[in-house]
Amino acid sequence: MANLEKITIALDAMGGDNDPEASVTGALDARDEFGIETLLVGDENLLGRLMAEKGRGDLRIIHAPEAVGMEEEGAWAVRSREGASIVVAAETVREGGASAMVSAGNTGAAMAAAFFSWGRIKGIKRPALAVVLPPLASPSLLIDVGANSDCRPEHLRQFALLGSAYASLRWQLESPRVGLLNIGVEESKGNELTREAFQILNSDERINFIGNLEGRDLARQKAEVIVTDGFTGNVTLKVVEGVASMITGRLLESLRTLSEGELKPVLPALLELKQELDYRSTGGAPLLGVKGICIIAHGSSDALAMKNSLRVAAEAAESGMVEMTERYLAPKGSAS
Repeated sequence: MANLEKITIALDAMGGDNDPEASVTGALDARDEFGIETLLVGDENLLGRLMAEKGRGDLRIIHAPEAVGMEEEGAWAVRSREGASIVVAAETVREGGASAMVSAGNTGAAMAAAFFSWGRIKGIKRPALAVVLPPLASPSLLIDVGANSDCRPEHLRQFALLGSAYASLRWQLESPRVGLLNIGVEESKGNELTREAFQILNSDERINFIGNLEGRDLARQKAEVIVTDGFTGNVTLKVVEGVASMITGRLLESLRTLSEGELKPVLPALLELKQELDYRSTGGAPLLGVKGICIIAHGSSDALAMKNSLRVAAEAAESGMVEMTERYLAPKGSAS
């Protein structure tokens, strides 16, 4: 693991369903385990009392008197409430007070705050959300999972480039394989968007395009980057999460019927499977394409998920993710 000590992350500590408890505990755990320095952004009185109750030392607090609710329209809330914790977190990064930000709050607000504060990477029209899919031993990246419900073929080409850059950096891959999520593997399959996107992806020499992938291929290790529009990607992600939750629940039910002797030989493998299916292990989803590092955690994140989201943010900052992405997206033969 990279050296994450002294890297500072601005954490929206008020946005998630389990905040501020999950954010405070996750930040303390990230400090103790990884050496990550977290700036808690939110109500200073509430956060201060919570840290005092835990008795594990203090983290720095940046006061933000408001929070954006999950039910609010994100972009409007960001424009109208300068004191919201997600807005203050993004501004802290822009001003150089932190290297990245993390939020488990309103996804639209997090994206809007990052976009308005930092702008886009050159050549990218729409930032995209990417999420790591299991198995963790050979993971893949699904992009976009909700930032852009309506897309044009050119947007999918940009998602493929962003995903390739991130996969190359995160997993040290020279040329990540890219697949297009579709209803069939044949070139002629799909709707107008996917048929046109197939041709565009296939013509860009920076993309190691292997063709169409079906939904059942997501966990078959056929590609490191799987590209789709944000509507399809979000539905797909929720299905994956639901199936994983169902499998985990059935697994726990089955374990209760085993004796100690029957359980002992299979327990290590079962625990490994449970971890691979647990979204909390992978951390949050990076918002790719903005000129800064924004990790958006699941709204129901607990302390473990927040700790790992902070780790992912710190790793991205330590690796120079934005600068590496800009170089990856540069046309062949251009100056770096």
